[in-house]
Amino acid sequence: MTASNFLIVLAAFLASAVEAVEALTIILAVGLTNGWRTSLLGVAAASLALAVVVIALGPALVQVVPLGGLQTLIGVLLLIFGMQWVRKAILRATGRKAMHDEAAIFAREVAELRRGPGVGPDLDWAGFVVSFKGVFLEGLEVAFIVLTFGANRDGAFALSALGAVLAIAVVSTIGAVVHRPLTRVPENTIKFVVGVMLVAFGTFWGGEGIGVDWTLGDWMIPLLAGLYGVVAFAFVAALKRGAPTRTAARSVAS
Repeated sequence: MTASNFLIVLAAFLASAVEAVEALTIILAVGLTNGWRTSLLGVAAASLALAVVVIALGPALVQVVPLGGLQTLIGVLLLIFGMQWVRKAILRATGRKAMHDEAAIFAREVAELRRGPGVGPDLDWAGFVVSFKGVFLEGLEVAFIVLTFGANRDGAFALSALGAVLAIAVVSTIGAVVHRPLTRVPENTIKFVVGVMLVAFGTFWGGEGIGVDWTLGDWMIPLLAGLYGVVAFAFVAALKRGAPTRTAARSVAS
């Protein structure tokens, strides 16, 4: 397996794991509050809708857009998507944005569901909609990763899909065993790593699309990821150093 192929599987696995953990929190909240039948039917319906999206858009994307243009498009999309993940991870690491708290999200979802109509013997539609929406929206991000990685080169669909399936299987298995939100998953760290990897892939594939001949071939991807990682950590360090100064300035002004 080449460096590029390994990183495709790893990036798809980590990104999908983050989204799967967030979807699991919603599934558990609905299942424990409105019944597992309602929750699992929402999961099944959302999974079917996502499968239709992937099957419909995947081959069409490859057939309609030329390879060079496709690589450029994918590179730009991954840069935008990855930079958003890195930006939020930097803000969370420096205390400027609250950490993603699965326990708090779970408690909020349960409270909202319990304020709704009582659970009866039939399907609870409010719970079904919450379960469907949670899985579908989180799944769309997974589908984006699978489609963008898969459309770039031959055989990449299988690699990105493998990473996504493995992540979903691992998270689902753990969730089925523990029956609680996975609060100990270092979600912000994973998002930081995935964001850096997405930016590296975006740079590499976007460069290929406009004709850049990378001297080291696929090995430029981990090199770019390392470079972007160093820059991101430098931003974290700089923002942490600047935080006390701004706080003091606000205190003096007030």
